[in-house]
Parts: sequence; structure tokens; C-alpha cells
Amino acid sequence: MLQVEKLNQSYGESHTLWDIDLEIPAGRCTCLMGRNGVGKTTLLSCIMGMLPSGSGRIIFDGHDITRLPVEKRPILGIGYVPQGRQIFPLLSVRENLEIGLCCAKGRKKTVPELVFELFPVLKEMLGRRGGDLSGGQQQQLAIGRALVLEPKLLVLDEPTEGIQPNIVMEIGEIIGRLQEELGMTILLVEQKLKFVRAVGDCFAILDRGRLVARGELDKLDDHLIREYLTV
Repeated sequence: MLQVEKLNQSYGESHTLWDIDLEIPAGRCTCLMGRNGVGKTTLLSCIMGMLPSGSGRIIFDGHDITRLPVEKRPILGIGYVPQGRQIFPLLSVRENLEIGLCCAKGRKKTVPELVFELFPVLKEMLGRRGGDLSGGQQQQLAIGRALVLEPKLLVLDEPTEGIQPNIVMEIGEIIGRLQEELGMTILLVEQKLKFVRAVGDCFAILDRGRLVARGELDKLDDHLIREYLTV
């Protein structure tokens, strides 16, 4: 579904990603892990086109998207939920969701009913401003906005950060449903090991901008956790 090949990225003189080789298999949930500041969000930003790649390639569904403009990537079927949610606080829930329609393939006119089936609270709050929602509700709105695209690949950057436990459980259940019912591919950046074990199929670990480990989730052992994940 998604292949990252020998990807390098730099901020000025600072080399942040070093020869990243990563494959995200179709229909599975891949958890990208690592301590703060090791390059996880930078890698996602390159995948989404928000940061230029210094060298290497990014292939999505058979298309080389390395130099593709950021606004063209959602049309191919990539949905993105950024860290911190980044909803529009002064716009209504309805308006936040409809913004996603601007990037949908074929320019869909209405929000898919699936969004409200997964997040019924959003349907109840369509007229409420995004900034008036709780943190958990804002996260549901951010995920719902990405799902408006009906993506093949859903990229989530720490969706459980600062979220109450009951909403974290709901997000985990929804990830499972998206995979089982729609065959959706998930790329998840996450630090909570319990959540990773609940939703993930495979993992990849970054350390200082390099990919240091990857494999099936049952290979994520105590040695790797101590070496690369424990603070």
C-alpha cells in the first residue's frame, strides 16, 4: 500500500531522517513508535507532502508521490489526522467535516453516513462550534474529517494524546472496525504501549531519525521496549 524507500530529510543543516525504508502493508495497522523528537511526525509530514524529502521515494498504491503537491495526496486516498487535532475552532462541526469534502475524490457533496455511524456525537453537535467541544470530541471530529475522504490509508499522529480513557477505547474500537469492515490500512504514531498492543498488527521504531526495528507486533519484546521506548 505504502512504501518509503531510502528517505532522507533535513531542516537546514540538521539531518532529521536517515535512509528510511518502511513498508505499510495493505489492510493492516502499522504502529510507528519511538521517544519524543526521533522523527515520527517529520516522517508523517514527508508522507503527506507538508515537508519536502531530501532524497528517496514515497510510493502509494503504485504511484510515486514523492514530489506530489500536498493537496493532491488526499485525492489519491490518504486521510490524515494530525497531532493536536488542528480543527477549526470557530467553524461548526458540520463546517469542519465539510472542509474534508474539498479534497475528496470526485468532490463528494455530502458527508458519508459512516462518519456519523462511527461518531454519533458529531451528528448531535453539527451546529456547535469546534472549539466548544471537549478534547475527546475534537479528536473524534478530526478523525471524522479524515474519514470524509473515504480513504484507503488513514494516517493518525498520536490520536490518544490528552484524551480521556473512554474515548481512547472508542478510538481503538473504530480502528478495528475500519480494518475489519472496510479493509482500511492504518499508519498510527502512538506512544501508549497498551493501545498499540490492542490495535496494532505490526510495528516500526525510529531512533534519532533512523529506523532501528520493525516486524510483527508479537516481536516487540522487552529488550526493544527498554532500548528505544522507555523514558
